[in-house]
Formats: sequence, C-alpha cells, structure tokens
Amino acid sequence: MLWAAVTAVTLGFFVALEIVARHYGMPGPLTGQVPELLFAPKSGPLLYAGMALMMVVLTWRQRFVAAGVAVGIDAVFMSVRWAVDAKMAFGNGPLWVMVACAVIALVRRTGKERVLLLKGVGLGMLLVIGHKTGDTWLLITSKTRPDVLDQYVVTADHALGNPSWVAGQIVEASGPVGSHVLDFVYGQLPLAAALFALYQLRNVAAERRFPGHHLVRTFLAIGLLGPAIYMIFPVVGPVFTYGGGAFGTGGGHWALAQMWPDTVPSIAAPRPFPYDEITPRNCMPSLHTAWATTIFIHSRKAPRIGRFAGTFWLVATLSATLGFGYHYGADLLAGVVFAVTVEAAMRAFDRGWDRSATLFIVYGATVFSGLLLSYRYLPVEMAGHPWVFGPLLLLAMSSVVYGYVRTTKRWEPRTARVQPSELEPQPEMA
Repeated sequence: MLWAAVTAVTLGFFVALEIVARHYGMPGPLTGQVPELLFAPKSGPLLYAGMALMMVVLTWRQRFVAAGVAVGIDAVFMSVRWAVDAKMAFGNGPLWVMVACAVIALVRRTGKERVLLLKGVGLGMLLVIGHKTGDTWLLITSKTRPDVLDQYVVTADHALGNPSWVAGQIVEASGPVGSHVLDFVYGQLPLAAALFALYQLRNVAAERRFPGHHLVRTFLAIGLLGPAIYMIFPVVGPVFTYGGGAFGTGGGHWALAQMWPDTVPSIAAPRPFPYDEITPRNCMPSLHTAWATTIFIHSRKAPRIGRFAGTFWLVATLSATLGFGYHYGADLLAGVVFAVTVEAAMRAFDRGWDRSATLFIVYGATVFSGLLLSYRYLPVEMAGHPWVFGPLLLLAMSSVVYGYVRTTKRWEPRTARVQPSELEPQPEMA
C-alpha cells in the first residue's frame, strides 16, 4: 500500500508538471522522454547510468544480457543515423531495456520478484525522468518569475569577499585545461551520483531487497524540493547578470553591465529587475552544491578511493559553480545547509522520527530560512560590515554541519565493548 501511494503521488506530480509545461508551450518530462525511444537522446551517459541502477536487482547473467541488448540496440540506431546522415547520439538501447524489464515484471514475474524488479526499473527511470523534470522546472521558473533578485545576493556576497569574482579570475588564469576539467565535473554530476549509488546498492541482488536509505533517495528529494525555492527566490547568477567573461555568452543585452569576473559591482540600493523568459532562475540555493555535498556525505563510508572521489567531486563542483559564474557564494552556503537538512530528514524517515531528528531538522530549516531572509532584507548592512556578517554566515552554515554530524552519530548502532576478563576461560566448578 505504501508503494502504491508513493507511485500514485509521483505520477500525479509528473502529470501536473506536464500540464503546466504544456500551458507554457513546452514539452513536459514524460512527453520529453518518450521520443527518445526512437530519436536521438540528449544524454546517453545518463540513460546508461539509469540502466545500471536498474540492474542492481538482476543476477550477473541477466546483467550481461541486458547490457549486451542495450549496446546492440544502440549499434543498430547508430548505423541508421549514420546511413541517413542524422545527428549521431547513443542511449536508445538502455531506455528500451528498462521498458522491456518493466513489461517482464508485469507479465512474467509474481510476488516479491515482481516488486523487486519494478523497484529497480523505477529507480533507473526516476534518475532519467528526474533529469527531465529538472529541465521542465527550470523553464517554468523562467516563464513565471520575470523579476530576479540578483542585486540583493551580489550585495550580500560582499560579506563573503565576492568569491565568484575571485574564482572566476582563477579559472580564467588556469587556461583551457582547468576550465575543461571543471566543466566535465559540473556536467557529469548525475553520473557520479549513479556510480556512488551503485556501490551502495551492490548487494541488492543477493539480499533481494533494497537498503532503507541510499544516495538516490536524497538526490531525488533535493531535486524535487529545490526548484520550489527557485520560485520564492529567483536568481540567475553573476555570469548572466554581469556579463559573459571568458566562459560563454553571459546575459547578452539583458546583462546590467560587463563586469564579471574583473570588476565587482557596488550597489547602494538593491532592487528586483526584469530578466528574459529563457534563463532559469536556478541559483538560490545551489543544487549542484547540495548534490555534491550529498555525494560527499555518502562517500564517507566507502573505501579510500571512494572517499577521495567524493571529496574531489565536492571541491571541483564548488570551484566550477563559482568559477564559471553560475552562482554567488551565498548560494553555496544555502546549498550546503539545504542538503544537510534534507539528508537528515531522509535518514530520519528511514530509521524513525525521534526528538533529536525533529530538533535538528527544525534547526536546519530555520537557519536556511534565516539565510534567505538576510540575503533579501539585510544585504546593504551585510556589505557594510563584512567582518561581522561574513563570519556569522560561515558560523551559521558550520553549526548546521556540526549538528548533523553530532546528531547522526547518535543514530549509529553501538557495539557493546567486551571486557578482557570475559574472553578468558572460566575454571570449572568442582
């Protein structure tokens, strides 16, 4: 019944999003995904990552068969596209395999095996359609929020030392090598999440059940909740508001001035101002920061190479979000607080709510709300007293991180310590 309720709510959400997208003349997540069964997919690696997540419920023999079928289907599609001189792309194969597994689960499986296979298909498809859902959300923000609040955030960012301008100059000085590495890391975040999730779910096929909590759950929750904040606090980012710099076209004629990343703007009286109906209002909070933070948290229990990869992805993602001018420093602080709070809520949902979980989640939500309110109503004061507000902002974020670590440590199962005397053989009674 729980899975049926979750499925019904999810389908209702997708249908509602489809209707809203159609109202604005755009394809929704469902109608945007269906054509990729035949036409060139936008992201082949993401589709293969979704199929890999689905395959955690299959045996090794079934995995080899599924992967071989997916590659074979892609080879056929690629050959046809090459013959007709169409756009070369791959990814149709894994999508067909996931659809076929859903049909097999409904027609050939029963009981727990059917549920397990459907859960696997749902997990893979949620990663794929979740990406489409994010694209739809972003387009809706650009259509429904004509005014943006960038002047407030860039003014508040003075308290943090204008990190986007500093990082932009560093990336610009690093040349094409640094920018290409950061661009790859920034663009392949869903693939990194899928790889870490595969490690967490590696025993599903043997145990015939999913773990209670894993990375994908938090990843999807962040992607669902985050765009709702975009509707409340629409921001487009420094590269669009203050010029193009070396990394793209920027805001074009919509930019207030060509200032990023060389000249820091100084605004005495911030105000909302209109922007185009194309650029997403997707800065506050930084969801790339939130997702990278979640990957970092879940990588802490991985082997050493996994912990290193999680740290690298977090640092590189933060560098890219600032260095390419996609976000302000204030966005990143909010993204970390948002991610940690959502992660704690998902863990509490799995283990059961208690007083410590409730207190921490309320505290995280309060700090997050306080950050947004301060960016909106105290930016001039923050810019005028950077040595006061800068440390306060960092302290607020750090307090949430510390609270998460301390709270979740109490949730870990404790192993009883055995006294050495208990290990010694006891003499027999005469």
